[in-house]
Amino acid sequence: MPPFGLSLLGREHEREVLARAVTGLSEHRPAVVTVSGAAGSGQHALLRWAARFAEERGLRVLRARATPGESDLAYGAVTQLLGPDAPAAGAGRDGPLPGLAELLRTARDRPTLLTVADLHWLDPDSLRWLRALIRRLPGAPVAVLAGATGPARLADPDAPGPLPVTRLTLPPLGPAQVAAAVALVCGDRGEERFTAAAAEACAGNPEVLHEMLRRFADAGHRPLDARVPQLRAITAAVTAEHTTRVLRGLPPEAVAALRAVAVCGHLLDFPLVRTLARPRPAHDAGLRETLEATGLTVSDGGGALRPATPEVRTRVLEGMPADERADLYARAAELAHRAGAGDAGIAELLLAARPVGAPWAVHVLRGAGAEALRAGDHGRAVAALARALEEPLDHVRRARLSLRLAAAEVPTAPEAADRRFAHILRSPGAELAGTRTRAADLALARGGGDAVRRALVEALPAAHGGERDALVALFWLAELGRQDDTDLLLHEVPALPRHPASPAQAGVRAWRQALRGEDLLATRGLARDAFAGRGDEGALLLPRLAACRALCLTGDLEEAAWRLDALLAEARRDHAPAAAALLLTARGDLNLRRGRPDLAEGDVAAAERALPQTHWHPLYAPYTLAVRILVALESGDRRRAEALAALPDPDASWNGMAGAHLLFARGLVAIAYGSPGEAADLLLAAGRRLLRLQYANPALLPWRSLAARACHALGRDQEAQRLGHEELSLARHWGAPGAIGWAELGLGRVAREGRTARLREAVRTLRAVPATVAYTGALIELATAELDAGRRQAAAPLVAEVSRLVASQPGSRTAARARALAQRLGRPGGPSRDLPAAWTALSDAERRTATLAGRGHGNRDIADKLSVTTRTVELRLSAAYRKLRISGRAELRALVRSMEGYDTDVA
Repeated sequence: MPPFGLSLLGREHEREVLARAVTGLSEHRPAVVTVSGAAGSGQHALLRWAARFAEERGLRVLRARATPGESDLAYGAVTQLLGPDAPAAGAGRDGPLPGLAELLRTARDRPTLLTVADLHWLDPDSLRWLRALIRRLPGAPVAVLAGATGPARLADPDAPGPLPVTRLTLPPLGPAQVAAAVALVCGDRGEERFTAAAAEACAGNPEVLHEMLRRFADAGHRPLDARVPQLRAITAAVTAEHTTRVLRGLPPEAVAALRAVAVCGHLLDFPLVRTLARPRPAHDAGLRETLEATGLTVSDGGGALRPATPEVRTRVLEGMPADERADLYARAAELAHRAGAGDAGIAELLLAARPVGAPWAVHVLRGAGAEALRAGDHGRAVAALARALEEPLDHVRRARLSLRLAAAEVPTAPEAADRRFAHILRSPGAELAGTRTRAADLALARGGGDAVRRALVEALPAAHGGERDALVALFWLAELGRQDDTDLLLHEVPALPRHPASPAQAGVRAWRQALRGEDLLATRGLARDAFAGRGDEGALLLPRLAACRALCLTGDLEEAAWRLDALLAEARRDHAPAAAALLLTARGDLNLRRGRPDLAEGDVAAAERALPQTHWHPLYAPYTLAVRILVALESGDRRRAEALAALPDPDASWNGMAGAHLLFARGLVAIAYGSPGEAADLLLAAGRRLLRLQYANPALLPWRSLAARACHALGRDQEAQRLGHEELSLARHWGAPGAIGWAELGLGRVAREGRTARLREAVRTLRAVPATVAYTGALIELATAELDAGRRQAAAPLVAEVSRLVASQPGSRTAARARALAQRLGRPGGPSRDLPAAWTALSDAERRTATLAGRGHGNRDIADKLSVTTRTVELRLSAAYRKLRISGRAELRALVRSMEGYDTDVA
């Protein structure tokens, strides 16, 4: 029990009123005072204080405290007041008012104070006795002080007494009182955030405040802002205990109503909520007041009543048997549905409810799952969709809903998602054909485990027509990245036809031919055929992604880019995070080829948000990590590139095409930062893995030319020449200008003689596809060779063109090389002479955003390109305007145009 100094904090006015009532007894002035408020507000402390105050003045004090256990005991409180020897009702001496006359007689000689605590539990006979006493008080030196939780109904409403009743209602403690309590209990003034947290946690309840501060101080803590977490943990325990005490003092019907409030009070008005209570209150009058008086509920100012804190809600409900609680939630959900509450709130109720067996429940839960996915809350989405599956469903709707759930589970529980995808693939029925192919598509987007592959093969014998073609295409698409000579599934799957009629098989065939470097024109045609599909087969993402990657290798980068953008929009609309992450990674890879590491950086960041690196299957994990390494490398972030390259291998079973990508990326890091021996080993290892898969196309990964560069640095010129000529021969066989130009560039780098001529040839070849990292690299190499030969006039336009190409990403590795060339040429670093000095103060994200805005892109378009929100774009532009000291887009557009050489000679 807290000392008076704490219990009476902020109750100065109430003590003055009680003191006047006590001192008035000496002048034979009777008084009636009621003290009411929420449980724990200090009613008992005030009554104890008044009793002690009276005793110190020589007055007689009679005390009683009503309890739930004695609420049916006749004259229980009277017996406490007058003692066990008081005459009982029915003894005949005092009729129905035992001891009342004797009390009034003796009070004339010794003024008397009566304190009655917990008036709301008073038995009816004692209440009638008190009311009779009050009617007889005029002229008698007797004061009656009564405390109650909630309204104190002491006066008889049908027979108003001759004395006015002074009613005191105890308000919650304010901030000043909480701050004083902190200082009093903790021995030190609380810091601002700590005191605010204490006020919020106790909700102004003195009993809760005093107990939580006492435990906090006993644990040796000081009231510092850094200790708020410890305070909240203690408060949760104290609140739970306080709630339990209050619940024990409530009648069953009030507890039932309080549980209904805890379940849906935030959704529905109290008159509706109370209809859910079991048992139903016999009389609704005063029920709301009773619940509000507990201090466990708060009103929203309208018709709703809700628990005061989440801890109160938890404690109120945890005492219920699980089946009763689930039934209450179900009835609440049905009532909320009939009342027209929002779907999100109804879904929250359904998550804890037993199955209701109604179609609207599935509709609500599916909607809540979709809303959660749009908000990026996969945990909530999984919960809603899994709960929807508990409702009665036919097998078609169940399979489709399971598909939604599996897709939502990928970012949080990928193994569970694979098991669910496999189960869908094994589900029989021709009506599920589209669902099965979609399940295989989404499962393989993360890589697909063995369970998924086996289930796919098991589904083939019963599949027909388009479904069979799609499943075959998806199986062989997954196999393109694998290297497993012992796989027993291969002989069970039909081979891909050389001239497929199926759009899905066309996309896979195009990617396969592109990997092998076979027939560029036919490959391009097959890739475009992949987008001609309709219906379920045409909706598959992975075959069309394969076609996009084939178009990258054929040199159709712009077409591949806009097709990837369209696929990404589909994946996001369908809430397929693994597919979206794979598409973003592929787009990042494409943007690197286009010489746009700034855009690639946004892509890989968005891919990581959609599906963390640790959740990828080993079939794809090395590829996604490789793209992240290359983005960091090309962005000039050496520390990050080296850190990513040093990460352990994603899995022991990664030996395949994705593993070759990772070895290649690590090899480029080694070349860039001066480790040619390590680079040669890594790049040659990558090549061996690709050759085992028979993927010879240098447009995929130009490992030969880069390994030749490393060998040249090590003095292994013969090997370097062999690798360079082999790549050029394969590139010419493939026929893509980008691949040929890159091979010519590689040979120029390692040429013993005629180096400049070879580099000029590379620049001429690559000029057909200028917006690529290969073209920029060739310009840099040729400019360097011209400067080495003293031909400054020939180097100048090359440096100017490079500076224009890299102006939009000044922090990239290529831009740094361009600035170095400009310095050798004796000029400022290209367009940087036109930049305000503040441009270098912009962050990379602000520079990328400002550049796109300066090129005329709108905020929504910029947000889509960088995979951020429009609000983020607005904030970045505001920061850029401030740092550049410009007023808006007009000045920004002029600046960017100048930087990119439109209005000035940046050479």
